[in-house]
Amino acid sequence: MHTIKKLNKISPVIYDYLPKENYNVSSHLEDDSEGFIVRSADCHGMDFSGNTIAIARAGAGTNNIPIDQCTEKGIVVFNTPGANANGVKELVIGAMISASRNLPEAYDWAKTLKGQDGVAALVEKGKGQFVGGEVKGKTLGVIGLGAIGIMVANAASAIGMNVIGYDPFLSVDRAWSISMYTHKAEKLDELLEKADFITLHIPQNDKTKGFLSTPEFSKMKDGVIILNFARGGLVKTTSLFDAMESGKVKKYVTDFPDDDMLLHPNVLAIPHLGASTPESEENCAVMAAKQMRDFFETGTIVNSVNMPECIVPPSDTVRVTIIHKNLTNMVGQITNTIAKYGLNIADMANKSRGDIAYTVLNLDHEISQEAVDEITGIEGVIKVRVI
Repeated sequence: MHTIKKLNKISPVIYDYLPKENYNVSSHLEDDSEGFIVRSADCHGMDFSGNTIAIARAGAGTNNIPIDQCTEKGIVVFNTPGANANGVKELVIGAMISASRNLPEAYDWAKTLKGQDGVAALVEKGKGQFVGGEVKGKTLGVIGLGAIGIMVANAASAIGMNVIGYDPFLSVDRAWSISMYTHKAEKLDELLEKADFITLHIPQNDKTKGFLSTPEFSKMKDGVIILNFARGGLVKTTSLFDAMESGKVKKYVTDFPDDDMLLHPNVLAIPHLGASTPESEENCAVMAAKQMRDFFETGTIVNSVNMPECIVPPSDTVRVTIIHKNLTNMVGQITNTIAKYGLNIADMANKSRGDIAYTVLNLDHEISQEAVDEITGIEGVIKVRVI
């Protein structure tokens, strides 16, 4: 029986993929559970035990999980890229149109007419102050062409916008999904200089924090509208306020407002609704549960943020999975130990990702605990598991 602790409320659809006869999934388990499923709970203060082998984040961002600590302990961290992409895409497009047409301000003003005589006439008299432009024919700059960025780019193209995309790490597989009408910029400056709207769809990390700052704002068109449905720290707040004060940035629409932004007249603050749809939550839960089950039952790793991808089919043989440092002769030491105990390797896979590697061995016979302990004792081996 595998134990998986829920750190947030998760769609009950997970039980379709983590059946109760094999998995004990509950929010009341101890912190030494084999796995954790999390949405927004902060895991940085948790002290994961040696029993923990996997954490599944039901969403794309993993800044609430201590990735380096997990890697050191051999804990595979999964996320669910693309599962909530449509929900975010729809909100981005809606927010862009809303900002361009001054809808939030118009909503608020219309409510002030309550109880006055001749509301219809007052509406006609006052509507001119909220006139805004159409997005058709305007240029949208999409920074980051992952699952969400591509969907936003394609949707914008479909409603008649000119789209410029920028992503120096665009994969071949992703490139096939981009509309032929999206121009892929070689340099960020090209996008900044031409876009009427800019939307961010990149992860937040040490390299991207403050991604949009004073130098970037200075290259933009006057009156640009910026949308941030990725992470708040991607935009340097002081530089943003200066850009809004000068008229360089007309509006800033964010799903991650901080206290200074809430009453700013040029900020449209949204309370992190990007993936807050029943459909997105269910899609994320399904993907997280599937990935967790595949890893527990076969050793397959897909959509991990800290371990190499390794897809291995189910097998009737004894399977040993080993997370280890990516060092010279590591595989040789492991296979020599296997041979020392008279075991035959029927099949194997070895994948690496930076300093970390993952080896999967299919053995013809059962492996003793003594052999497992000896493999675990090899310098550079982080975690050994027998499936």
